[in-house]
Amino acid sequence: MTSEISPHLFIPEAELAFHPERTSDVDLHPLRGLLRFGPYSSGLVPDPIRIATIAPARQGARLYGFMRELAAEFKATERKDYLPAWPGFRKAFNLDMRGAVKDCHVELDDRLEFEMKDSATPHVVLADRLLRAIQSLKARRDAFDIVFIYIPQSWAAGFVGSAGDDFDLHDHLKAATAARRIPIQLVREDRALAYPDRASVMWRIGLAIYAKAGGVPWKLADTDPETAYMGLSYAVRPTESDRPRFVTCCSQVFDAEGAGLEFVAYDAHEVDVQRENPFMSRTEMFRVMSRSLDLYRRRHSGRTPRRITVHKTTEFKKDEIDGCMEALHLCEAVDLVQVVEDVGWRGVRIERDRQGGAKGKPFGYPVERGTLIPLGDRECLLWMHGDVKNVAERSYYQGGRSTPRPIRLIRHAGHGSWDETARSALALAKMDWNNDALYDMLPVTMAYAKVLARVVKRMDGLGSTPYQFRFFM
Repeated sequence: MTSEISPHLFIPEAELAFHPERTSDVDLHPLRGLLRFGPYSSGLVPDPIRIATIAPARQGARLYGFMRELAAEFKATERKDYLPAWPGFRKAFNLDMRGAVKDCHVELDDRLEFEMKDSATPHVVLADRLLRAIQSLKARRDAFDIVFIYIPQSWAAGFVGSAGDDFDLHDHLKAATAARRIPIQLVREDRALAYPDRASVMWRIGLAIYAKAGGVPWKLADTDPETAYMGLSYAVRPTESDRPRFVTCCSQVFDAEGAGLEFVAYDAHEVDVQRENPFMSRTEMFRVMSRSLDLYRRRHSGRTPRRITVHKTTEFKKDEIDGCMEALHLCEAVDLVQVVEDVGWRGVRIERDRQGGAKGKPFGYPVERGTLIPLGDRECLLWMHGDVKNVAERSYYQGGRSTPRPIRLIRHAGHGSWDETARSALALAKMDWNNDALYDMLPVTMAYAKVLARVVKRMDGLGSTPYQFRFFM
Protein backbone atom coordinates (compact mmCIF):
# COMPACT_ATOMS: atom_id res chain seq x y z
CA MET A 1 0.00 0.00 0.00
CA THR A 2 1.36 3.43 -0.91
CA SER A 3 0.68 6.86 0.58
CA GLU A 4 1.20 8.59 -2.76
CA ILE A 5 -1.72 10.32 -4.45
CA SER A 6 -2.32 10.99 -8.13
CA PRO A 7 -0.56 13.90 -9.86
CA HIS A 8 -2.63 17.07 -9.78
CA LEU A 9 -4.35 18.61 -12.78
CA PHE A 10 -5.21 22.26 -13.39
CA ILE A 11 -8.45 23.62 -14.85
CA PRO A 12 -8.29 27.25 -16.07
CA GLU A 13 -10.69 29.97 -14.95
CA ALA A 14 -14.01 30.07 -16.84
CA GLU A 15 -14.78 33.07 -19.03
CA LEU A 16 -18.06 34.94 -18.73
CA ALA A 17 -20.15 36.18 -21.65
CA PHE A 18 -21.72 39.66 -21.73
CA HIS A 19 -23.58 39.54 -25.03
CA PRO A 20 -25.77 36.82 -26.58
CA GLU A 21 -24.23 37.19 -30.06
CA ARG A 22 -20.87 38.99 -29.82
CA THR A 23 -18.59 36.14 -28.81
CA SER A 24 -15.72 38.57 -28.24
CA ASP A 25 -17.56 40.19 -25.30
CA VAL A 26 -16.01 37.92 -22.64
CA ASP A 27 -13.99 38.44 -19.48
CA LEU A 28 -12.76 36.39 -16.53
CA HIS A 29 -13.74 39.17 -14.10
CA PRO A 30 -17.55 39.67 -13.75
CA LEU A 31 -17.48 43.33 -12.71
CA ARG A 32 -14.76 44.30 -15.17
CA GLY A 33 -16.77 42.61 -17.90
CA LEU A 34 -19.89 44.59 -16.96
CA LEU A 35 -17.96 47.85 -17.22
CA ARG A 36 -16.40 46.88 -20.56
CA PHE A 37 -19.43 45.40 -22.32
CA GLY A 38 -22.57 46.04 -20.28
CA PRO A 39 -24.91 43.28 -18.99
CA TYR A 40 -25.81 40.21 -21.04
CA SER A 41 -29.50 41.17 -21.20
CA SER A 42 -28.89 44.83 -22.03
CA GLY A 43 -32.01 46.40 -23.54
CA LEU A 44 -34.35 43.67 -22.26
CA VAL A 45 -35.01 45.02 -18.75
CA PRO A 46 -37.63 47.78 -18.23
CA ASP A 47 -36.00 51.23 -18.02
CA PRO A 48 -36.21 52.67 -15.43
CA ILE A 49 -36.41 50.04 -12.68
CA ARG A 50 -39.06 51.47 -10.35
CA ILE A 51 -38.53 51.16 -6.59
CA ALA A 52 -41.32 51.17 -4.00
CA THR A 53 -40.31 51.68 -0.36
CA ILE A 54 -41.28 50.73 3.18
CA ALA A 55 -39.62 52.54 6.08
CA PRO A 56 -40.13 53.34 9.78
CA ALA A 57 -41.92 56.53 10.73
CA ARG A 58 -40.09 59.65 9.50
CA GLN A 59 -37.16 57.62 8.16
CA GLY A 60 -38.14 57.39 4.51
CA ALA A 61 -35.56 60.09 3.75
CA ARG A 62 -32.73 57.76 4.83
CA LEU A 63 -33.91 55.18 2.34
CA TYR A 64 -34.20 57.78 -0.44
CA GLY A 65 -30.68 58.94 0.41
CA PHE A 66 -29.41 55.39 -0.02
CA MET A 67 -31.14 55.19 -3.41
CA ARG A 68 -29.39 58.41 -4.45
CA GLU A 69 -26.07 56.82 -3.49
CA LEU A 70 -26.68 54.14 -6.11
CA ALA A 71 -26.59 56.84 -8.79
CA ALA A 72 -23.29 58.31 -7.50
CA GLU A 73 -19.70 57.16 -8.05
CA PHE A 74 -17.51 55.54 -5.39
CA LYS A 75 -13.92 54.31 -5.34
CA ALA A 76 -13.15 51.02 -3.61
CA THR A 77 -11.47 51.26 -0.23
CA GLU A 78 -10.97 47.51 0.21
CA ARG A 79 -10.18 44.61 -2.15
CA LYS A 80 -8.59 47.24 -4.39
CA ASP A 81 -6.81 44.58 -6.44
CA TYR A 82 -10.20 43.15 -7.47
CA LEU A 83 -13.04 45.62 -6.92
CA PRO A 84 -13.40 48.35 -9.57
CA ALA A 85 -14.84 51.75 -8.76
CA TRP A 86 -18.65 51.89 -8.73
CA PRO A 87 -19.58 54.11 -11.71
CA GLY A 88 -23.22 54.71 -10.81
CA PHE A 89 -26.20 52.49 -11.63
CA ARG A 90 -26.79 53.81 -15.15
CA LYS A 91 -23.18 53.36 -16.27
CA ALA A 92 -23.02 49.88 -14.77
CA PHE A 93 -26.25 48.51 -16.28
CA ASN A 94 -27.20 50.88 -19.12
CA LEU A 95 -30.51 51.86 -17.51
CA ASP A 96 -31.88 53.95 -14.66
CA MET A 97 -33.23 53.09 -11.23
CA ARG A 98 -35.62 55.53 -9.55
CA GLY A 99 -38.46 55.80 -7.04
CA ALA A 100 -41.91 54.63 -8.09
CA VAL A 101 -44.96 56.93 -8.06
CA LYS A 102 -45.94 58.69 -4.83
CA ASP A 103 -48.45 56.17 -3.45
CA CYS A 104 -45.87 53.34 -3.65
CA HIS A 105 -44.02 54.58 -0.56
CA VAL A 106 -45.12 53.50 2.92
CA GLU A 107 -43.96 54.82 6.29
CA LEU A 108 -44.98 52.79 9.33
CA ASP A 109 -46.45 54.57 12.35
CA ASP A 110 -44.75 55.36 15.67
CA ARG A 111 -46.63 52.67 17.58
CA LEU A 112 -44.62 49.80 16.09
CA GLU A 113 -41.56 50.03 18.33
CA PHE A 114 -43.68 50.47 21.47
CA GLU A 115 -45.75 47.42 20.52
CA MET A 116 -42.58 45.40 19.96
CA LYS A 117 -41.23 46.38 23.40
CA ASP A 118 -44.50 45.44 25.11
CA SER A 119 -44.81 42.08 23.34
CA ALA A 120 -43.32 38.73 24.40
CA THR A 121 -43.01 37.95 20.68
CA PRO A 122 -41.66 41.14 19.05
CA HIS A 123 -40.74 39.23 15.89
CA VAL A 124 -44.41 38.37 15.33
CA VAL A 125 -45.43 42.01 15.75
CA LEU A 126 -42.73 43.24 13.35
CA ALA A 127 -43.37 40.60 10.71
CA ASP A 128 -47.12 41.20 10.79
CA ARG A 129 -46.73 44.97 10.39
CA LEU A 130 -44.28 44.63 7.49
CA LEU A 131 -46.45 42.10 5.68
CA ARG A 132 -49.47 44.39 6.03
CA ALA A 133 -47.41 47.20 4.46
CA ILE A 134 -46.38 44.91 1.60
CA GLN A 135 -49.99 43.85 1.10
CA SER A 136 -51.02 47.51 0.86
CA LEU A 137 -48.56 47.93 -2.03
CA LYS A 138 -49.92 44.94 -3.90
CA ALA A 139 -52.83 47.02 -5.21
CA ARG A 140 -50.27 49.12 -7.13
CA ARG A 141 -48.21 46.13 -8.35
CA ASP A 142 -48.17 47.50 -11.90
CA ALA A 143 -46.49 50.72 -10.72
CA PHE A 144 -43.27 49.27 -9.23
CA ASP A 145 -40.70 46.55 -9.92
CA ILE A 146 -38.95 46.04 -6.55
CA VAL A 147 -39.70 46.99 -2.93
CA PHE A 148 -36.92 48.39 -0.73
CA ILE A 149 -37.55 47.76 2.98
CA TYR A 150 -35.47 49.80 5.42
CA ILE A 151 -34.61 47.74 8.53
CA PRO A 152 -33.23 49.93 11.36
CA GLN A 153 -31.13 48.44 14.15
CA SER A 154 -33.82 49.53 16.65
CA TRP A 155 -35.91 46.60 15.33
CA ALA A 156 -33.22 44.04 16.28
CA ALA A 157 -35.48 42.34 18.83
CA GLY A 158 -37.66 41.21 15.93
CA PHE A 159 -34.94 39.82 13.66
CA VAL A 160 -35.11 36.30 15.13
CA GLY A 161 -37.52 34.39 17.33
CA SER A 162 -37.11 33.31 20.93
CA ALA A 163 -35.23 30.14 21.88
CA GLY A 164 -36.76 27.16 20.11
CA ASP A 165 -38.69 29.34 17.67
CA ASP A 166 -37.47 28.73 14.11
CA PHE A 167 -37.97 32.31 12.91
CA ASP A 168 -35.76 34.53 10.77
CA LEU A 169 -37.13 37.89 9.61
CA HIS A 170 -35.26 37.84 6.28
CA ASP A 171 -36.42 34.34 5.35
CA HIS A 172 -39.96 34.96 6.63
CA LEU A 173 -40.37 38.06 4.45
CA LYS A 174 -38.85 36.33 1.41
CA ALA A 175 -41.24 33.39 1.78
CA ALA A 176 -44.27 35.68 2.06
CA THR A 177 -43.32 37.99 -0.82
CA ALA A 178 -42.23 35.14 -3.12
CA ALA A 179 -45.74 33.71 -2.81
CA ARG A 180 -47.03 37.13 -3.90
CA ARG A 181 -44.47 37.35 -6.74
CA ILE A 182 -43.00 40.58 -5.31
CA PRO A 183 -39.18 40.94 -5.28
CA ILE A 184 -37.88 42.77 -2.20
CA GLN A 185 -34.53 44.18 -1.12
CA LEU A 186 -33.86 44.53 2.61
CA VAL A 187 -31.71 47.57 3.40
CA ARG A 188 -30.31 47.11 6.89
CA GLU A 189 -29.03 50.08 8.84
CA ASP A 190 -26.16 48.07 10.37
CA ARG A 191 -25.03 46.68 7.01
CA ALA A 192 -25.97 48.49 3.81
CA LEU A 193 -26.03 51.93 5.43
CA ALA A 194 -23.12 51.47 7.84
CA TYR A 195 -20.59 49.45 5.81
CA PRO A 196 -17.61 51.76 5.12
CA ASP A 197 -16.69 50.60 1.59
CA ARG A 198 -19.52 52.20 -0.38
CA ALA A 199 -18.29 50.82 -3.71
CA SER A 200 -18.69 47.27 -2.38
CA VAL A 201 -22.20 48.00 -1.07
CA MET A 202 -23.26 49.61 -4.35
CA TRP A 203 -21.95 46.71 -6.46
CA ARG A 204 -23.77 44.14 -4.34
CA ILE A 205 -27.07 46.01 -4.16
CA GLY A 206 -26.82 47.09 -7.81
CA LEU A 207 -26.36 43.51 -9.02
CA ALA A 208 -29.24 42.35 -6.82
CA ILE A 209 -31.56 45.07 -8.17
CA TYR A 210 -30.74 44.24 -11.78
CA ALA A 211 -31.27 40.49 -11.29
CA LYS A 212 -34.46 40.96 -9.24
CA ALA A 213 -35.87 43.14 -12.03
CA GLY A 214 -35.40 40.18 -14.39
CA GLY A 215 -31.97 41.01 -15.78
CA VAL A 216 -29.11 38.66 -16.62
CA PRO A 217 -25.75 40.29 -15.77
CA TRP A 218 -23.59 37.56 -17.38
CA LYS A 219 -23.56 33.93 -18.48
CA LEU A 220 -20.88 31.30 -18.95
CA ALA A 221 -19.06 31.64 -22.26
CA ASP A 222 -17.55 28.30 -23.26
CA THR A 223 -20.29 25.72 -22.80
CA ASP A 224 -21.91 22.64 -24.31
CA PRO A 225 -25.43 23.77 -25.31
CA GLU A 226 -26.80 20.27 -24.72
CA THR A 227 -25.80 20.07 -21.04
CA ALA A 228 -27.92 20.89 -17.98
CA TYR A 229 -27.25 21.03 -14.24
CA MET A 230 -29.52 20.46 -11.25
CA GLY A 231 -28.99 21.17 -7.56
CA LEU A 232 -30.99 19.10 -5.07
CA SER A 233 -31.47 19.95 -1.40
CA TYR A 234 -33.89 19.28 1.42
CA ALA A 235 -35.55 21.69 3.83
CA VAL A 236 -36.55 20.44 7.28
CA ARG A 237 -39.55 21.96 9.03
CA PRO A 238 -39.80 22.03 12.85
CA THR A 239 -41.07 18.78 14.34
CA GLU A 240 -44.11 20.56 15.82
CA SER A 241 -45.27 21.67 12.37
CA ASP A 242 -48.52 20.08 11.17
CA ARG A 243 -47.18 19.99 7.58
CA PRO A 244 -44.84 17.34 6.10
CA ARG A 245 -41.51 17.61 7.89
CA PHE A 246 -39.38 17.52 4.74
CA VAL A 247 -39.70 19.74 1.71
CA THR A 248 -37.84 18.58 -1.35
CA CYS A 249 -36.38 21.65 -2.97
CA CYS A 250 -34.84 21.26 -6.38
CA SER A 251 -33.07 24.45 -7.36
CA GLN A 252 -33.26 25.84 -10.87
CA VAL A 253 -32.42 23.54 -13.69
CA PHE A 254 -29.40 25.40 -14.95
CA ASP A 255 -28.73 25.32 -18.65
CA ALA A 256 -25.24 25.03 -20.12
CA GLU A 257 -24.62 28.77 -19.74
CA GLY A 258 -25.27 28.62 -16.00
CA ALA A 259 -28.56 30.54 -16.16
CA GLY A 260 -31.54 29.19 -14.26
CA LEU A 261 -34.39 31.53 -13.56
CA GLU A 262 -36.96 29.05 -12.22
CA PHE A 263 -37.08 26.07 -9.89
CA VAL A 264 -39.54 23.50 -8.59
CA ALA A 265 -40.29 22.59 -4.97
CA TYR A 266 -42.81 20.35 -3.30
CA ASP A 267 -43.53 18.47 -0.08
CA ALA A 268 -41.81 15.09 0.14
CA HIS A 269 -43.71 12.26 1.80
CA GLU A 270 -41.60 9.16 1.13
CA VAL A 271 -38.40 10.12 2.98
CA ASP A 272 -36.06 7.86 4.94
CA VAL A 273 -33.90 9.56 7.60
CA GLN A 274 -30.43 8.10 8.17
CA ARG A 275 -27.92 9.79 10.49
CA GLU A 276 -30.18 12.88 10.45
CA ASN A 277 -29.97 13.08 6.65
CA PRO A 278 -33.12 12.59 4.54
CA PHE A 279 -33.09 10.31 1.51
CA MET A 280 -35.92 9.97 -1.01
CA SER A 281 -37.60 6.84 -2.21
CA ARG A 282 -37.27 5.83 -5.84
CA THR A 283 -40.78 7.19 -6.51
CA GLU A 284 -40.09 10.59 -4.89
CA MET A 285 -36.80 11.00 -6.74
CA PHE A 286 -38.49 10.09 -10.01
CA ARG A 287 -41.13 12.78 -9.36
CA VAL A 288 -38.72 15.60 -8.61
CA MET A 289 -36.39 14.72 -11.50
CA SER A 290 -39.30 14.42 -13.92
CA ARG A 291 -40.67 17.83 -12.92
CA SER A 292 -37.23 19.38 -13.21
CA LEU A 293 -36.70 17.87 -16.65
CA ASP A 294 -40.11 19.16 -17.74
CA LEU A 295 -39.06 22.63 -16.58
CA TYR A 296 -35.94 22.44 -18.74
CA ARG A 297 -37.94 21.27 -21.77
CA ARG A 298 -40.46 24.08 -21.32
CA ARG A 299 -37.64 26.61 -21.44
CA HIS A 300 -35.88 24.91 -24.38
CA SER A 301 -38.66 24.28 -26.91
CA GLY A 302 -39.30 20.71 -25.79
CA ARG A 303 -35.66 19.63 -26.20
CA THR A 304 -34.14 17.09 -23.79
CA PRO A 305 -30.51 17.77 -22.76
CA ARG A 306 -27.95 15.27 -23.94
CA ARG A 307 -26.16 15.36 -20.58
CA ILE A 308 -27.35 16.15 -17.04
CA THR A 309 -25.29 16.58 -13.87
CA VAL A 310 -27.14 16.46 -10.55
CA HIS A 311 -25.45 17.89 -7.43
CA LYS A 312 -26.42 17.28 -3.80
CA THR A 313 -24.60 17.38 -0.48
CA THR A 314 -25.42 13.84 0.69
CA GLU A 315 -24.72 10.55 -1.02
CA PHE A 316 -27.12 9.13 -3.60
CA LYS A 317 -28.72 5.96 -2.23
CA LYS A 318 -29.56 3.12 -4.61
CA ASP A 319 -33.28 4.02 -4.71
CA GLU A 320 -32.40 7.64 -5.49
CA ILE A 321 -30.04 6.57 -8.27
CA ASP A 322 -32.71 4.31 -9.75
CA GLY A 323 -35.29 7.12 -9.60
CA CYS A 324 -32.92 9.52 -11.35
CA MET A 325 -32.06 7.07 -14.09
CA GLU A 326 -35.71 6.21 -14.69
CA ALA A 327 -36.71 9.89 -15.00
CA LEU A 328 -33.67 10.90 -17.09
CA HIS A 329 -33.53 7.83 -19.36
CA LEU A 330 -33.71 9.96 -22.54
CA CYS A 331 -30.42 11.69 -21.66
CA GLU A 332 -27.28 10.11 -23.08
CA ALA A 333 -25.22 10.78 -19.95
CA VAL A 334 -26.28 11.31 -16.32
CA ASP A 335 -23.74 12.21 -13.62
CA LEU A 336 -24.87 12.07 -9.99
CA VAL A 337 -22.28 13.98 -7.96
CA GLN A 338 -22.11 14.49 -4.20
CA VAL A 339 -20.53 17.81 -3.23
CA VAL A 340 -18.82 17.62 0.18
CA GLU A 341 -17.95 21.04 1.56
CA ASP A 342 -16.41 20.17 4.92
CA VAL A 343 -13.23 18.18 4.29
CA GLY A 344 -10.04 17.82 6.29
CA TRP A 345 -7.67 18.26 3.37
CA ARG A 346 -5.47 21.31 2.89
CA GLY A 347 -2.93 22.12 0.20
CA VAL A 348 0.17 24.27 -0.20
CA ARG A 349 2.19 25.02 -3.33
CA ILE A 350 5.77 23.83 -3.37
CA GLU A 351 8.29 25.57 -5.62
CA ARG A 352 10.88 23.42 -7.36
CA ASP A 353 14.41 23.79 -6.10
CA ARG A 354 16.18 25.82 -8.75
CA GLN A 355 19.44 24.12 -7.82
CA GLY A 356 18.02 20.77 -8.86
CA GLY A 357 17.55 19.35 -5.37
CA ALA A 358 14.85 16.79 -4.59
CA LYS A 359 13.17 19.02 -2.06
CA GLY A 360 11.27 22.16 -2.91
CA LYS A 361 10.17 25.04 -0.72
CA PRO A 362 6.78 26.68 -0.03
CA PHE A 363 5.69 29.04 -2.81
CA GLY A 364 4.76 32.66 -2.14
CA TYR A 365 1.14 32.19 -3.29
CA PRO A 366 -1.59 29.67 -2.34
CA VAL A 367 -2.68 26.63 -4.34
CA GLU A 368 -4.26 27.72 -7.62
CA ARG A 369 -8.03 27.73 -7.89
CA GLY A 370 -8.88 24.93 -10.31
CA THR A 371 -6.35 22.46 -8.90
CA LEU A 372 -7.73 18.92 -9.14
CA ILE A 373 -6.38 15.77 -7.45
CA PRO A 374 -8.15 12.47 -8.27
CA LEU A 375 -8.52 10.14 -5.30
CA GLY A 376 -9.67 7.25 -7.44
CA ASP A 377 -12.31 6.52 -10.03
CA ARG A 378 -15.16 7.87 -7.88
CA GLU A 379 -13.64 10.74 -5.88
CA CYS A 380 -11.53 13.83 -6.36
CA LEU A 381 -10.44 16.97 -4.53
CA LEU A 382 -11.13 20.28 -6.25
CA TRP A 383 -9.83 23.64 -5.04
CA MET A 384 -12.70 26.07 -5.63
CA HIS A 385 -10.76 28.63 -3.58
CA GLY A 386 -7.21 29.68 -4.36
CA ASP A 387 -4.86 31.81 -6.40
CA VAL A 388 -6.24 33.20 -9.69
CA LYS A 389 -4.27 34.70 -12.60
CA ASN A 390 -5.32 37.48 -15.04
CA VAL A 391 -7.91 39.02 -12.73
CA ALA A 392 -5.75 41.55 -10.90
CA GLU A 393 -2.36 43.10 -11.72
CA ARG A 394 -0.77 40.34 -9.71
CA SER A 395 -2.16 37.01 -8.57
CA TYR A 396 -5.50 37.37 -6.82
CA TYR A 397 -6.40 35.38 -3.72
CA GLN A 398 -9.97 36.09 -2.65
CA GLY A 399 -10.14 36.96 1.04
CA GLY A 400 -6.35 37.11 1.31
CA ARG A 401 -6.04 34.84 4.33
CA SER A 402 -6.00 31.18 5.48
CA THR A 403 -4.82 28.07 3.67
CA PRO A 404 -7.36 27.18 0.96
CA ARG A 405 -9.14 23.89 1.38
CA PRO A 406 -10.81 21.91 -1.41
CA ILE A 407 -14.25 20.42 -1.79
CA ARG A 408 -14.63 16.70 -2.39
CA LEU A 409 -16.61 15.46 -5.37
CA ILE A 410 -17.95 11.90 -5.23
CA ARG A 411 -19.50 10.43 -8.36
CA HIS A 412 -22.31 7.99 -7.54
CA ALA A 413 -23.31 7.45 -11.17
CA GLY A 414 -21.75 8.36 -14.49
CA HIS A 415 -18.39 7.73 -16.07
CA GLY A 416 -15.50 9.41 -17.85
CA SER A 417 -12.72 11.68 -16.63
CA TRP A 418 -13.09 14.23 -13.86
CA ASP A 419 -12.21 17.06 -16.20
CA GLU A 420 -15.73 17.99 -17.36
CA THR A 421 -17.33 17.44 -13.93
CA ALA A 422 -14.78 19.64 -12.18
CA ARG A 423 -14.73 22.24 -14.96
CA SER A 424 -18.49 22.76 -14.69
CA ALA A 425 -18.37 23.00 -10.87
CA LEU A 426 -15.71 25.71 -11.08
CA ALA A 427 -17.62 27.63 -13.73
CA LEU A 428 -20.93 27.43 -11.88
CA ALA A 429 -19.26 28.97 -8.82
CA LYS A 430 -19.13 32.24 -10.83
CA MET A 431 -22.88 32.36 -11.50
CA ASP A 432 -24.18 33.90 -8.26
CA TRP A 433 -25.79 37.21 -9.30
CA ASN A 434 -26.42 38.12 -5.67
CA ASN A 435 -22.73 38.64 -4.92
CA ASP A 436 -19.91 40.88 -6.14
CA ALA A 437 -17.15 38.29 -5.52
CA LEU A 438 -15.21 36.57 -8.29
CA TYR A 439 -16.58 33.18 -7.22
CA ASP A 440 -18.39 31.30 -4.46
CA MET A 441 -16.99 28.36 -2.54
CA LEU A 442 -19.68 26.09 -4.03
CA PRO A 443 -21.21 25.72 -7.50
CA VAL A 444 -24.36 27.82 -7.80
CA THR A 445 -26.45 24.64 -7.99
CA MET A 446 -25.62 24.06 -4.33
CA ALA A 447 -25.36 27.69 -3.20
CA TYR A 448 -28.84 28.54 -4.50
CA ALA A 449 -30.29 25.26 -3.25
CA LYS A 450 -29.29 26.20 0.30
CA VAL A 451 -31.06 29.55 0.03
CA LEU A 452 -34.16 28.01 -1.50
CA ALA A 453 -34.41 25.26 1.10
CA ARG A 454 -34.12 27.78 3.94
CA VAL A 455 -36.94 29.96 2.57
CA VAL A 456 -39.25 27.42 0.96
CA LYS A 457 -39.84 25.53 4.22
CA ARG A 458 -41.53 28.69 5.57
CA MET A 459 -44.04 28.90 2.71
CA ASP A 460 -47.60 27.82 3.49
CA GLY A 461 -48.48 26.31 0.13
CA LEU A 462 -45.98 25.26 -2.52
CA GLY A 463 -48.36 24.36 -5.33
CA SER A 464 -47.16 22.93 -8.62
CA THR A 465 -46.17 26.15 -10.41
CA PRO A 466 -42.42 26.78 -10.87
CA TYR A 467 -40.95 29.73 -8.97
CA GLN A 468 -38.54 32.36 -10.23
CA PHE A 469 -35.41 32.52 -8.11
CA ARG A 470 -35.29 36.33 -8.29
CA PHE A 471 -38.07 36.45 -5.67
CA PHE A 472 -35.87 34.56 -3.21
CA MET A 473 -32.61 36.49 -3.65
